[in-house]
Formats: sequence, structure tokens, C-alpha cells
Amino acid sequence: MKSVLKTCVLAFALVAFAVQGTAAFAGTPQTKCPVMGNEINKDLYADHNGKRVYFCCQMCLPKFKKNPKVFIKKLESQGVELEVVK
Repeated sequence: MKSVLKTCVLAFALVAFAVQGTAAFAGTPQTKCPVMGNEINKDLYADHNGKRVYFCCQMCLPKFKKNPKVFIKKLESQGVELEVVK
């Protein structure tokens, strides 16, 4: 009986840890422009290495294209999960 109880407690702890870990790593959708920090316009975007990045205005696109990795890293370090495109 004790071994069954220990197994159930261990299983519960593992499930709780897994659920907590999943929530901690789940990203949030992009809402801010990586260049200027303003609200994004879903009609203005650039795709880079399978990831879609949105911008607030046309002026931000050339800045992003000069060094896209920097802006993608910035967003991802903020917990933003970029849309995946094929």
C-alpha cells in the first residue's frame, strides 16, 4: 500500500512540474514593434528564417532588414513567440 501511495504522489508531482514548466515556457504573441516599441500593424511584416515579425510603420522595415537577428533575439528574450511561416 505504501508503494502505491508513493507512486501516486510521485506521479502527481511530475505532472504538476510538467504543467508548470509548460506554462513558464509558453510564449506570448507579438503585440509591439521590435524597432520602435509601438503597437503592431498586422499588414506590415517581414519573414526571416521561417519567422514572421510585425511592425508599427513602414520606416521600421528597413531598420529590421539591416540586422534581423538582433530584433528577433530582442523579441524572443521578452518572451514573444513569433509566428512560424512556411
